[in-house]
Amino acid sequence: MTVNDGLVERLRAVLDRDAAVDLFRGAIGRESITGNEANFVAFLAETMQRLGLEGLQTAEFLPGRPNVWAERKGRGKGPRLLFIGHTDTVHVDGWREHWAGTEREDPFAAPIIDGAVWGRGSGDLKAGICASLAALSLLDKAGVDLVGDVAFAFIGDEESGQPGTGVSAGIKDLVDRIEAGEIARPDFVVYVEPTRLSVYPAQIGFFITDITITGKSAYFGVPELGKDALRASHAAMSALWKHSDEIAARAEHKLIGRSFLLITGLAGGGYIAVPERCTLSLIRKLLPGESLDTAAAEIEAAVRSAITDPEITVEFSYPAGRDHALGGTAAEIDETAGEVGALSTAMAEAMAGRGVIEGAPFWSESPFFVNRLGVPAVYCAPGDIRNCHTYEERVEVEEYLAGIVGFAAFMARYCGVMD
Repeated sequence: MTVNDGLVERLRAVLDRDAAVDLFRGAIGRESITGNEANFVAFLAETMQRLGLEGLQTAEFLPGRPNVWAERKGRGKGPRLLFIGHTDTVHVDGWREHWAGTEREDPFAAPIIDGAVWGRGSGDLKAGICASLAALSLLDKAGVDLVGDVAFAFIGDEESGQPGTGVSAGIKDLVDRIEAGEIARPDFVVYVEPTRLSVYPAQIGFFITDITITGKSAYFGVPELGKDALRASHAAMSALWKHSDEIAARAEHKLIGRSFLLITGLAGGGYIAVPERCTLSLIRKLLPGESLDTAAAEIEAAVRSAITDPEITVEFSYPAGRDHALGGTAAEIDETAGEVGALSTAMAEAMAGRGVIEGAPFWSESPFFVNRLGVPAVYCAPGDIRNCHTYEERVEVEEYLAGIVGFAAFMARYCGVMD
């Protein structure tokens, strides 16, 4: 579907490509590995101030780790649109060694190679953040005045992997402020996780389970005196794989497929002795409507039924709580909603073949809006999640620029334009 209002052509004609790319490269240059969000937040605050945004505020969600937010008030009474993204990135361990002696060696230099901007955080998700801000600048340059409000909030602590971090502390603080009335409640949210300019109205849920199986050690020559935790883990894994097949057969979601669990780690054993302890790790994918509590109880039941020896103990822990104590809930909104279609159309107009409505094969923080606040939210931004968190992280320049035009067109059509 296209909209014959000439808006996309008008916006594309006045886009300052060089300035937009410079903004993106500058963002990558501000290293913000989880825990060091303040370095990038300072850059964003300066950018938002230059845009003339109102109500610019930064506030620490943890000591030394701030969120930042601001808004462009519309010139009338219209809906409120929020663009949100996380400021932190994953680590760069091994990056320099991998690219030693090449122009990609510095993960924060943001070189342009073969039409793409490279660097840590380029896709996940500084392209989305910069595209959303540049989109508002583009509307200003085009002389487009909005009726409704466009708000921006950039938060930390989304990525996991750094010790003591990655529990969504930043968005929890932001949502608390929305619930308290300190920050205005949005009517629609675009979370700028990388989607290749597709629109994701649904996402998976997840939790991680660490399972510790403890038996009794014994000298290898008299194994009958021990309780073999490694053998017990084999029984547990067999039961878990069977359970995965069972849950996959229950239902299939149109956009995000089937549920399953994946055993991701096994450690155990001893030196010429019966293994006393073994640990398993798994991740469980959930569909919208599935209960994390029920799913966890099923996993525990499967393991306990497989290990029948009462002298072997089993303990379960759930280290990745997000919007739920056990993990992150799945979320979905109506894929046929007008806002979803309007964003899809804008992206399709901005770049051929984009704007497809799909499901997110990852978990991020839209459930804080969809499930907790009851506010519809989608994911949409330049970048490809498949190269994020890798040494190949990059974003195509043309896709990034198209994202700016698409976001700007959506802002105008969603919020309304003054005559």
